[in-house]
Amino acid sequence: MLNPFKTFNHAHWESQLQDLAQAYQSAEPFPHIVLERFIVEEALEKAHQEFLSQQSDAWIHYAHFNEKKRGLKKLEYFPPTIKALVHELNSEAFCRFLSQLTSIEGLLSDPLLEGGGMHESFRGGFLNIHADFGSHPYQAHWRRRVNVLIYLNEGWKDDYGGHLELWSRDMKARIKKIAPLFNRCVVFSTDATSYHGHPEPMTCPEHISRKSIALYYFTEEKKPLKVQSTQYRARPADGLKTILIWGDTQLIRAYTTLKRWTGLKDESVKKALKFFS
Repeated sequence: MLNPFKTFNHAHWESQLQDLAQAYQSAEPFPHIVLERFIVEEALEKAHQEFLSQQSDAWIHYAHFNEKKRGLKKLEYFPPTIKALVHELNSEAFCRFLSQLTSIEGLLSDPLLEGGGMHESFRGGFLNIHADFGSHPYQAHWRRRVNVLIYLNEGWKDDYGGHLELWSRDMKARIKKIAPLFNRCVVFSTDATSYHGHPEPMTCPEHISRKSIALYYFTEEKKPLKVQSTQYRARPADGLKTILIWGDTQLIRAYTTLKRWTGLKDESVKKALKFFS
């Protein structure tokens, strides 16, 4: 296994923290930052090759009206370099770096990688604009606060689509559009109105996919939180799709509530999810 301390250059990024933190806090439409060449290049090149060869049956297919992608979140199925990278970015040292960057104290990583891990979308894949689930399905005291997205797409062309869109808090306008380029990292704060997604179906060739590693960070609250599932939102031009977006969001809320109260895992229903995909 690649030495996990060689996947992320702490000294390089910590030396820039003051400027990065200022840029993060002043960004619109909500605190965020785009960081280039975020991971040690050699490590991410190796992770990219492992991603391409990852053929495990543990992939979960998420296909409903608001998204079309697949995900892998069980660490035991991760290839060695990607596993080392995730361990490093879930470490206490990296959480401290994130806390300094975002000014959110006490950030915790999620060993279950709930909703995160390895993500992959193919031609036609999309993710409607949404605000992320605000409470952890299995940790009632955990509030979701920060997302870290790392892209592994070599040679990605602009006309493939798949750009991450950041929308205004009133959902009236797209404020920023970010291409999912290789070794680009996007860090942003998540709350009830941090709307984002890549809502247009991708037009990349069949043999090319949009690949990313997604990690989410939490703070522990004194009181248990109510279930706060992903809130999908319609864009101004979505028209009648608005009804279907809303209806699918209610189904997601019911499923998230079921996970909280029964401990149901996505892996338990992955055959059904794959059937619908």
